Amino acid sequence: MSVAGKIALVTGAGSGIGEAIAKKLGRNGAIVAVCDIDETGGRRVAEEINAEGNQAEFYLLNVTQALQVERVVEQAVQQFGKLDIMVNNAGIGKAGTVIEQTEADWDAMMNVNAKGAFFGCKYAVKQMLTQESGGSIVNIASVAGMVGVLNRAGYCASKAAIVGLTKSVASDFAEKGIRVNSISPGTIESPWIQKILSDNPDPVNARTQMQQRQPIGRMGTPEEVANLVHFLASEEASFITGSNYVADGGLTVR
Repeated sequence: MSVAGKIALVTGAGSGIGEAIAKKLGRNGAIVAVCDIDETGGRRVAEEINAEGNQAEFYLLNVTQALQVERVVEQAVQQFGKLDIMVNNAGIGKAGTVIEQTEADWDAMMNVNAKGAFFGCKYAVKQMLTQESGGSIVNIASVAGMVGVLNRAGYCASKAAIVGLTKSVASDFAEKGIRVNSISPGTIESPWIQKILSDNPDPVNARTQMQQRQPIGRMGTPEEVANLVHFLASEEASFITGSNYVADGGLTVR
Protein backbone atom coordinates (compact mmCIF):
# COMPACT_ATOMS: atom_id res chain seq x y z
CA MET A 1 0.00 0.00 0.00
CA SER A 2 2.09 2.85 -1.30
CA VAL A 3 1.63 6.51 -0.45
CA ALA A 4 5.22 7.29 -1.43
CA GLY A 5 5.62 10.77 -2.82
CA LYS A 6 2.11 11.83 -1.86
CA ILE A 7 1.47 15.00 0.12
CA ALA A 8 -0.63 14.43 3.24
CA LEU A 9 -2.13 16.92 5.68
CA VAL A 10 -3.17 15.57 9.08
CA THR A 11 -5.06 17.67 11.64
CA GLY A 12 -4.78 17.01 15.36
CA ALA A 13 -1.45 15.35 14.63
CA GLY A 14 0.32 16.42 17.81
CA SER A 15 -0.71 13.40 19.88
CA GLY A 16 -2.75 10.20 20.00
CA ILE A 17 -4.39 8.90 16.85
CA GLY A 18 -3.30 11.90 14.78
CA GLU A 19 0.33 11.40 15.74
CA ALA A 20 0.16 7.72 14.77
CA ILE A 21 -1.43 8.62 11.42
CA ALA A 22 1.20 11.23 10.61
CA LYS A 23 4.03 8.86 11.48
CA LYS A 24 2.50 5.95 9.57
CA LEU A 25 2.14 8.01 6.41
CA GLY A 26 5.62 9.45 6.83
CA ARG A 27 7.20 6.04 7.28
CA ASN A 28 5.55 4.91 4.07
CA GLY A 29 6.97 7.73 2.00
CA ALA A 30 4.39 10.50 2.22
CA ILE A 31 5.42 14.08 2.90
CA VAL A 32 3.36 15.08 5.93
CA ALA A 33 1.96 18.45 6.94
CA VAL A 34 1.62 17.97 10.69
CA CYS A 35 -1.14 20.30 11.93
CA ASP A 36 -2.24 20.98 15.47
CA ILE A 37 -3.34 23.76 17.79
CA ASP A 38 -0.75 22.35 20.24
CA GLU A 39 2.49 23.79 18.92
CA THR A 40 4.71 21.80 21.29
CA GLY A 41 3.17 18.45 20.39
CA GLY A 42 2.92 19.20 16.69
CA ARG A 43 6.53 20.32 16.38
CA ARG A 44 7.67 17.25 18.30
CA VAL A 45 5.84 14.91 15.93
CA ALA A 46 7.22 16.66 12.84
CA GLU A 47 10.74 16.55 14.27
CA GLU A 48 10.43 12.83 15.06
CA ILE A 49 9.25 12.08 11.51
CA ASN A 50 12.19 14.01 10.10
CA ALA A 51 14.60 12.32 12.52
CA GLU A 52 13.59 8.96 11.04
CA GLY A 53 14.73 10.16 7.61
CA ASN A 54 11.26 11.03 6.37
CA GLN A 55 9.79 14.46 5.60
CA ALA A 56 7.36 16.54 7.61
CA GLU A 57 6.55 20.17 8.30
CA PHE A 58 4.60 21.57 11.23
CA TYR A 59 1.75 24.04 10.73
CA LEU A 60 -0.03 25.69 13.65
CA LEU A 61 -3.76 25.24 13.06
CA ASN A 62 -7.06 25.85 14.82
CA VAL A 63 -9.51 23.82 12.73
CA THR A 64 -12.48 25.89 13.90
CA GLN A 65 -11.18 28.90 11.95
CA ALA A 66 -11.98 28.76 8.23
CA LEU A 67 -9.29 31.23 7.20
CA GLN A 68 -6.64 29.28 9.10
CA VAL A 69 -7.61 26.00 7.43
CA GLU A 70 -7.66 27.65 4.01
CA ARG A 71 -4.27 29.29 4.64
CA VAL A 72 -2.59 26.11 5.88
CA VAL A 73 -3.80 24.14 2.84
CA GLU A 74 -2.45 26.92 0.62
CA GLN A 75 0.88 26.98 2.47
CA ALA A 76 1.31 23.21 2.22
CA VAL A 77 0.54 23.31 -1.50
CA GLN A 78 2.94 26.21 -2.04
CA GLN A 79 5.68 24.30 -0.23
CA PHE A 80 5.08 20.81 -1.63
CA GLY A 81 3.20 21.42 -4.89
CA LYS A 82 -0.11 19.61 -4.27
CA LEU A 83 -2.37 17.91 -1.74
CA ASP A 84 -3.08 14.20 -2.21
CA ILE A 85 -4.32 13.15 1.23
CA MET A 86 -6.36 15.06 3.79
CA VAL A 87 -6.97 13.49 7.19
CA ASN A 88 -9.48 15.37 9.35
CA ASN A 89 -8.62 13.94 12.74
CA ALA A 90 -8.75 16.87 15.20
CA GLY A 91 -11.39 16.31 17.83
CA ILE A 92 -12.40 16.89 21.42
CA GLY A 93 -14.82 15.22 23.82
CA LYS A 94 -16.74 16.40 26.85
CA ALA A 95 -18.75 14.08 29.07
CA GLY A 96 -22.37 14.66 29.99
CA THR A 97 -25.99 13.84 29.27
CA VAL A 98 -28.16 16.28 27.33
CA ILE A 99 -29.18 17.74 30.72
CA GLU A 100 -25.67 18.09 32.09
CA GLN A 101 -23.88 19.43 29.05
CA THR A 102 -23.87 23.17 28.58
CA GLU A 103 -24.40 25.13 25.40
CA ALA A 104 -20.69 25.92 25.51
CA ASP A 105 -19.87 22.20 25.67
CA TRP A 106 -22.12 21.54 22.66
CA ASP A 107 -20.65 24.41 20.66
CA ALA A 108 -17.07 23.37 21.42
CA MET A 109 -17.58 19.80 20.19
CA MET A 110 -19.56 20.85 17.15
CA ASN A 111 -16.96 23.46 16.26
CA VAL A 112 -13.90 21.23 16.54
CA ASN A 113 -15.34 17.86 15.51
CA ALA A 114 -18.01 18.69 12.92
CA LYS A 115 -17.12 22.15 11.67
CA GLY A 116 -13.41 21.30 11.70
CA ALA A 117 -14.06 18.34 9.39
CA PHE A 118 -16.32 20.54 7.23
CA PHE A 119 -13.59 23.13 6.76
CA GLY A 120 -11.00 20.42 6.11
CA CYS A 121 -13.15 18.83 3.42
CA LYS A 122 -14.07 22.21 1.92
CA TYR A 123 -10.53 23.46 1.35
CA ALA A 124 -9.05 20.07 0.52
CA VAL A 125 -11.69 19.52 -2.17
CA LYS A 126 -11.13 23.01 -3.60
CA GLN A 127 -7.45 22.18 -4.02
CA MET A 128 -7.95 18.62 -5.24
CA LEU A 129 -10.32 19.83 -7.96
CA THR A 130 -7.37 21.67 -9.51
CA GLN A 131 -5.30 18.48 -9.70
CA GLU A 132 -5.59 15.83 -12.38
CA SER A 133 -4.91 13.16 -9.77
CA GLY A 134 -7.81 14.12 -7.46
CA GLY A 135 -7.17 12.96 -3.92
CA SER A 136 -8.29 11.04 -0.85
CA ILE A 137 -9.94 12.47 2.26
CA VAL A 138 -10.26 10.44 5.46
CA ASN A 139 -12.42 11.79 8.29
CA ILE A 140 -12.01 10.38 11.79
CA ALA A 141 -15.48 9.87 13.28
CA SER A 142 -16.29 7.44 16.11
CA VAL A 143 -18.56 4.54 17.00
CA ALA A 144 -20.18 7.20 19.19
CA GLY A 145 -21.59 8.59 15.96
CA MET A 146 -23.29 5.25 15.22
CA VAL A 147 -24.69 4.13 18.57
CA GLY A 148 -25.85 5.88 21.72
CA VAL A 149 -22.93 6.08 24.14
CA LEU A 150 -23.82 6.77 27.76
CA ASN A 151 -23.02 10.26 29.01
CA ARG A 152 -21.80 11.58 25.65
CA ALA A 153 -24.75 13.46 24.10
CA GLY A 154 -22.89 16.22 22.29
CA TYR A 155 -19.97 14.01 21.34
CA CYS A 156 -22.27 11.43 19.72
CA ALA A 157 -24.03 14.16 17.76
CA SER A 158 -20.81 15.73 16.53
CA LYS A 159 -19.36 12.42 15.37
CA ALA A 160 -22.59 11.40 13.63
CA ALA A 161 -22.32 14.66 11.71
CA ILE A 162 -18.92 13.59 10.40
CA VAL A 163 -20.31 10.32 9.02
CA GLY A 164 -23.08 12.19 7.22
CA LEU A 165 -20.68 14.82 5.90
CA THR A 166 -18.40 12.10 4.56
CA LYS A 167 -21.14 10.44 2.54
CA SER A 168 -22.38 13.74 1.12
CA VAL A 169 -18.94 14.99 0.03
CA ALA A 170 -18.10 11.58 -1.43
CA SER A 171 -21.29 11.67 -3.49
CA ASP A 172 -20.69 15.20 -4.72
CA PHE A 173 -17.13 14.69 -5.93
CA ALA A 174 -16.74 11.00 -6.83
CA GLU A 175 -16.76 11.81 -10.55
CA LYS A 176 -13.92 14.27 -10.00
CA GLY A 177 -11.58 11.60 -8.68
CA ILE A 178 -11.87 12.62 -5.04
CA ARG A 179 -12.53 9.77 -2.62
CA VAL A 180 -13.94 10.53 0.83
CA ASN A 181 -14.26 7.95 3.61
CA SER A 182 -14.57 7.96 7.38
CA ILE A 183 -13.26 5.75 10.15
CA SER A 184 -15.19 5.13 13.36
CA PRO A 185 -12.78 3.95 16.05
CA GLY A 186 -13.99 2.35 19.24
CA THR A 187 -12.11 2.68 22.52
CA ILE A 188 -8.54 3.60 21.64
CA GLU A 189 -5.62 4.10 24.01
CA SER A 190 -5.28 7.87 23.68
CA PRO A 191 -4.74 11.00 25.79
CA TRP A 192 -8.52 11.45 26.11
CA ILE A 193 -9.01 7.89 27.39
CA GLN A 194 -6.11 8.38 29.80
CA LYS A 195 -7.80 11.51 31.15
CA ILE A 196 -11.12 9.69 31.57
CA LEU A 197 -9.35 6.93 33.50
CA SER A 198 -7.32 9.32 35.65
CA ASP A 199 -10.49 11.23 36.60
CA ASN A 200 -12.22 8.00 37.68
CA PRO A 201 -12.11 7.21 41.43
CA ASP A 202 -11.12 3.62 40.56
CA PRO A 203 -9.01 3.87 37.39
CA VAL A 204 -7.92 0.22 37.49
CA ASN A 205 -11.49 -1.06 37.52
CA ALA A 206 -12.51 1.53 34.94
CA ARG A 207 -9.76 0.32 32.61
CA THR A 208 -10.85 -3.29 33.07
CA GLN A 209 -14.44 -2.37 32.19
CA MET A 210 -13.28 -0.48 29.09
CA GLN A 211 -11.24 -3.46 27.96
CA GLN A 212 -14.01 -5.98 28.57
CA ARG A 213 -16.66 -4.14 26.56
CA GLN A 214 -14.78 -5.11 23.39
CA PRO A 215 -15.29 -8.78 22.43
CA ILE A 216 -11.64 -8.78 21.39
CA GLY A 217 -10.81 -8.13 25.06
CA ARG A 218 -8.72 -4.99 24.86
CA MET A 219 -8.65 -1.39 23.71
CA GLY A 220 -7.32 -0.50 20.30
CA THR A 221 -4.10 1.35 19.61
CA PRO A 222 -3.63 4.56 17.62
CA GLU A 223 -1.41 2.60 15.25
CA GLU A 224 -4.29 0.27 14.37
CA VAL A 225 -6.39 3.24 13.30
CA ALA A 226 -3.40 4.63 11.40
CA ASN A 227 -3.10 1.36 9.48
CA LEU A 228 -6.65 1.79 8.19
CA VAL A 229 -6.02 5.42 7.24
CA HIS A 230 -2.94 4.30 5.31
CA PHE A 231 -5.02 1.82 3.34
CA LEU A 232 -7.82 4.27 2.54
CA ALA A 233 -5.30 6.90 1.46
CA SER A 234 -3.52 4.50 -0.88
CA GLU A 235 -4.32 3.50 -4.45
CA GLU A 236 -5.26 0.02 -3.19
CA ALA A 237 -8.50 1.64 -1.98
CA SER A 238 -9.20 3.26 -5.37
CA PHE A 239 -12.74 1.81 -5.61
CA ILE A 240 -13.75 2.83 -2.10
CA THR A 241 -15.58 6.08 -1.38
CA GLY A 242 -18.45 7.16 0.84
CA SER A 243 -17.79 4.35 3.30
CA ASN A 244 -17.55 4.40 7.08
CA TYR A 245 -15.09 1.83 8.42
CA VAL A 246 -15.53 0.62 11.98
CA ALA A 247 -12.43 -0.28 13.99
CA ASP A 248 -13.76 -1.12 17.44
CA GLY A 249 -12.66 -4.61 18.46
CA GLY A 250 -16.25 -5.78 18.03
CA LEU A 251 -17.76 -3.21 20.41
CA THR A 252 -20.79 -2.51 18.20
CA VAL A 253 -21.57 -6.10 17.17
CA ARG A 254 -23.35 -6.91 20.42
